[in-house]
Amino acid sequence: MVSLSVDGLISGLDTTTLVSQLVAAEALPQTRLKTQMTAAQNAAAAYREVNTKIDAVRTAAAALTADGLAAARTAKSSTPSVTASATSTAVPGSRLSFTVRSLASTASFVSGVTWESASTPVRTATTSGGTVADPWPLTISRPDGTETVLTPPAGATLAQTVAYINGLEGAGVRATALNTGDGYRLQLTSAVSGADGDFSVRPTAGDAFSQVSIAADAVLELGGDNVTVRSATNTFAEVITGVSVTVTEKNAIGVVEVGEDPKSVAAKVKTFVDAVNSALSTITKHGNSDKGSTAALKGDFQLRALTSQLLQSVSDVVSGAGSPGAVGIELTRDGTVTFDETTFLAKLASDPDTVQRMLSGASADNTTTPLTPAVEGISQRLEALTKRVTNATTGTLTLLAQGRDTLVKDFESRIADWDLRLAARKESLTRQFTAMETALSSLKNQSTWLAGQLSSLPSSS
Repeated sequence: MVSLSVDGLISGLDTTTLVSQLVAAEALPQTRLKTQMTAAQNAAAAYREVNTKIDAVRTAAAALTADGLAAARTAKSSTPSVTASATSTAVPGSRLSFTVRSLASTASFVSGVTWESASTPVRTATTSGGTVADPWPLTISRPDGTETVLTPPAGATLAQTVAYINGLEGAGVRATALNTGDGYRLQLTSAVSGADGDFSVRPTAGDAFSQVSIAADAVLELGGDNVTVRSATNTFAEVITGVSVTVTEKNAIGVVEVGEDPKSVAAKVKTFVDAVNSALSTITKHGNSDKGSTAALKGDFQLRALTSQLLQSVSDVVSGAGSPGAVGIELTRDGTVTFDETTFLAKLASDPDTVQRMLSGASADNTTTPLTPAVEGISQRLEALTKRVTNATTGTLTLLAQGRDTLVKDFESRIADWDLRLAARKESLTRQFTAMETALSSLKNQSTWLAGQLSSLPSSS
C-alpha cells in the first residue's frame, strides 16, 4: 500500500524529513545489527584467509618428506637437441650414451583426385585425366588387418568431409584440405606417430592416393652393440630408471647423466619457510591486538595459539638431529623465520642423514632393544598441525569461519524483520501526519467560514 502526502501545506512542517528522522531513530537497533553482521562477515573472511595460508604451509611441508627430498635428482644432457628429466626413482651416477638413429613420424597420404575448392561437393572430384570421379567410400587399412570405411554424408563438400573424418572415433587418421594452388586435395595423416600408426588408403574410383611420409618409431642406438630402444614419440619415457629423454635431431649423439640436485632441496625448504612467514604475517594482520587496531580478529585467542604452535613446530629440537638452526632455519626476535641457504647446503653436503632426519624425521626401528621410537621431523610436525587446523570438516579454522557464517545468516534474518517493521512504522507515521494536515485544513476552513459569518453580522452602533 502506498501512502501519498504533501509536506505541510497547512502546518508548514517538512513532514517527509520529520518522518525519515523518526524512522531513523527507531532504526538504531537495526543499524547495530548491520554493524555486527559486517564484523561477522569480516571475521569469517579473515579466518578463511588464514586457513588458505596455513594450507599452503601444509603443502610446502609435504614436500619436505623423505620422498620429497629423494626427488632431488637432475638429469643433464650433453647436447641441446636432447633434453632429459629425472624423477625421485632416478639413480644418482647412472649414465646413458646413445645415437639418435631416427625420429618418430606419421604416415601421410594425398589424394590423386582434386576439387576446385573446399566448398566443391566431395563426390565430384577431378582425375588427372580431367574426368569426374567419385572416390568414395575410402578404405583405410592397417598392418593388423583391420579396416575402416569412410563414407561422407550425402551432398557433403570437401570441407564438410574433412570435418566428418576428424569427428570419427577410432578412424585413426586426421584429415585436412590441401590447397595446391591449382585446386584442393584431401590429405590423410595418421592420428598418432610411430610405426603403430601406419595405414594405407584405397579409393573406390579415380586416381590412387600418394604417400608423402611414412610412419616410423624414434630409435636410439645404445653403445656399439646395436642395442636399440624404440618409441612411438620422440620422448623415451623411463629409458633408464627414473629418466625420460626427448630427442629432436636425427644422428645426434647424446650422453645423459643423473646427479644430485641440492639446490632444488634448498628451494623446497625456502618455499616452506616463506609459507610459514606468510601465514604468520596474515595472522598478525587479522589478529593485531595493539591499541587502536581495527583488525577483524583483534586479540583472537585461537590465532595467538596458532602462532605459538607454528613457531614451536619450526624451532623445537629434533631428536637425534639437534636444533633447526644447524641446517639454517632460525627464529628472529620479531617472530619470523629465516633460512640461510649457504648453511643448509653446507650441512647437506657434509651430513645429509642429519638434514633428512631434521626435515622428514625417522621411522621407528623394531629391530633394536629397546625399540627405537619414530622421530617427528619439522615436516611431520607442521603437517599434523596444519591438517588439524584446516581440515574441511573438523578443522579449527573451518569451524570458526562456519560459526561466523551462521551468525551472518541470523543477522540477515533479523535485519529483514526490521525492514518490515520500519516500513510499517513509516507508513503509520505518514498516515498520522497526513491526517493531521487534513484536520488542520478542516479547522482552517471552519475558521474562515466562522470569520465570514461574524463579519456579516450587523454592527451594534
